[in-house]
Amino acid sequence: MKRTYQVAGQKFSLEMPDGNSYWKSMQSYEPFLVEDDGECLFTVSMLQKLPSIRGKQFVRTDEGESDGLYFELSELNGEWLFVMLKHGEDLPLVYLFTDKAFKQGRIYLESDAVFLMHTMLLLLFSLATAGRGALMMHASVTMCDGKGYLFLGRSGTGKSTHSQLWIDNIPGCELLNDDNPVLYIDTEGIIRVSGTPWSGKTPCYRNITVPVGAIVRIRQAKENRIQRLSFPEAYAILFASYSGYHALRQLADGYHATSEKVVTSVPFYVLDCLPDADAAFLCHNTVAH
Repeated sequence: MKRTYQVAGQKFSLEMPDGNSYWKSMQSYEPFLVEDDGECLFTVSMLQKLPSIRGKQFVRTDEGESDGLYFELSELNGEWLFVMLKHGEDLPLVYLFTDKAFKQGRIYLESDAVFLMHTMLLLLFSLATAGRGALMMHASVTMCDGKGYLFLGRSGTGKSTHSQLWIDNIPGCELLNDDNPVLYIDTEGIIRVSGTPWSGKTPCYRNITVPVGAIVRIRQAKENRIQRLSFPEAYAILFASYSGYHALRQLADGYHATSEKVVTSVPFYVLDCLPDADAAFLCHNTVAH
């Protein structure tokens, strides 16, 4: 069975046998289902057996992933091999084989932890769209008056809380995505944000895209204050807030070109705040007017 999905204007397909149990975990992708009527950005299949990885050439380890997990990248027979491991363990949890253009992917899971499959699909989407004006963000996004407002920040700083404060206190606000939206440049050069099948712990999978109104970094503080950021400050914040793989030059160049366009087109702010309604009003009144 083959199913095709479209996220932020980019189509990709997943192929698995009809009876594969992993199809049951694909509910979050259903809003993004489309007809298979043309070329896809990439196609992914699930492997039932791990291919031989003898002769792989180690390239890089990426530390610092959440939940004690990290990626290793190797080259194998003219392809890339990404594996995810847990600190302190030698056996990878999941393998992603992909050609150098990121158009054909194959995933092998060592366990039935389906979140690993979704993590690799998210990773492959980020890799394949690097040169297509898209960034997979770590952000919570609230829609208001037809625009999307992205709230960035380190884990635990209150991104989701601030989104909810807008929704609770400002009429007409809705959640678009709570963890992994896609920021992208559309065909007319407009910066837009899209919902995705990936939204962290909040089940919010909306096939909606809206123009970006502003991007706001959230920081905890003892009082509420907001200020607009300069280009270098905004670029640094954006760089730290998307899922990318800068070890490969072809990807890094794409991320840079997109980031430069975003930072010169969208206003960036930093909000030092308490988790209260006044912070939402201050932010909204500053960035949405």
